[in-house]
Amino acid sequence: MNIVVREATDDDAKLIAELTRAAWAGKVSVTSSGHRETAVLVTQHLRDGGGFILLVDDVPVGSVRWLPLETETHIWEILRMGVLPAWRGKNISQHLLEAVIHHGLETGVEELRMAVRADQPKLIDFYTAFEFELAEELEYTHANPLEPAPFVMRRLLKY
Repeated sequence: MNIVVREATDDDAKLIAELTRAAWAGKVSVTSSGHRETAVLVTQHLRDGGGFILLVDDVPVGSVRWLPLETETHIWEILRMGVLPAWRGKNISQHLLEAVIHHGLETGVEELRMAVRADQPKLIDFYTAFEFELAEELEYTHANPLEPAPFVMRRLLKY
């Protein structure tokens, strides 16, 4: 199994929207905006922040994006990380997370934040293994107002 994570370009927007919708299907509450992901929104995210695509044997199986906070561009929020159902349980999503962490370190970002949906608390332990900590005092700026507030986790990259 050959695993590659590559940086996404504007040309990948449609693919990332499709990957996100497919990864969300049957896994995430139907009220999640991820089910209505569009190439237009993905293109905006890629231009304002960035993204990665996860490939296994040259087949796209997952993606992730990040956006800097509007008022604190040295802080990125990780969003829309997902892997297609057939590839779950194979410990490959960690490659997406590691790519964002390394890219953040290389570009001088000071902090990464992510939201864990209230209905998926088991992910907290997964992210803790990558040095993310719960940050109850923070709000996730991309939270869906139609859903319970997510748990916010952060990882400091500069000490």
